[in-house]
Amino acid sequence: MAESSGKPSVLFVCVHNAGRSQMAAAWLTHLAGDRVEVRSAGSNPGDAVNPAAVEAMAEVGIDISAETPKALTVDAVKESDVCITMGCGDTCPVFPGKRYLDWKPADPAGRGVAAVRPIRDEIKTLVEGLIAEIAPEAAA
Repeated sequence: MAESSGKPSVLFVCVHNAGRSQMAAAWLTHLAGDRVEVRSAGSNPGDAVNPAAVEAMAEVGIDISAETPKALTVDAVKESDVCITMGCGDTCPVFPGKRYLDWKPADPAGRGVAAVRPIRDEIKTLVEGLIAEIAPEAAA
């Protein structure tokens, strides 16, 4: 939990938790390392992570093939400092003191890897901006 670890905690939410939110969580974990606690979930989780999203992330050296879509819980929201919906119309329960963002990358569902690459790259840019804000590298 963010309170006990002292690390900022981020929850990515997308209806099926199979594409955008999985890529965002993977980017944040990859780029911020252990400086941030990362979760992802969806209100209606899919059966598996989108294969084109898995392939697009593998191209940049990030393996999300073992990830599985998870159900959104109230506790996941309570335990997160920042809740980010991925432009899919999903909503989080609202609690005071939390920060809510809505990113709007295109939906990769039903698209091939060529169409998913620009979505992957857009999500990376959004995640880099988030890291700069909530968990900048400590000054050397």
